[in-house]
Amino acid sequence: MGMAETARNFFGSYVSHDRLTTVQYPEETIPQIESSRQFPFLVFDGDDSLKGLRCVACQICEKECPPKCIYIVKSKDKKPDYVGKAQFYPATFDIDLSVCMSCQICVEVCPFEAIKMNTEFELSTHDRFSGLLMNKPQLAKPNAHFQRIHPTEAAEVDARLNFEKGKVEAKAKADAEAKAKAAAAARPPAPAAVAA
Repeated sequence: MGMAETARNFFGSYVSHDRLTTVQYPEETIPQIESSRQFPFLVFDGDDSLKGLRCVACQICEKECPPKCIYIVKSKDKKPDYVGKAQFYPATFDIDLSVCMSCQICVEVCPFEAIKMNTEFELSTHDRFSGLLMNKPQLAKPNAHFQRIHPTEAAEVDARLNFEKGKVEAKAKADAEAKAKAAAAARPPAPAAVAA
């Protein structure tokens, strides 16, 4: 039975275009499947990679990385994140791709959906030391890039983040209304007009 399956696939590869597996690379390329992964990148929202970076330098990915290829230095000050909440940010975020084993543990442990796996694999360089050491500007990619390479996962992440952002905005609005009511209740009543 197994030999029949092998023969069917072998002879089918000559007549069916779907069975052809040889690609004349680099002139021809096969689109990457959505579940493929190569090396990590950092996701940012908006147009500015420094202002919109989702990473808050919690350093969980650095601690959990088995080959210890991630190096993070937390900032001393805070900046507003995409929701508007003041957060720390990575002053330095480096990944040594020559050491990275593409295990995706950094992605799984990130609570802020800030680090994802790229599908780019053409990373040849003449310098195997500094050429494969990626820093924060090189790692930062827009959310649109994440949506293009992993559309299903990106849709789930964006829906979850938008839901959380909506909850934060609703809480801020409720707090502002409660504060306004408390301020109105604390004001002394206006004196009554005296009839002449």
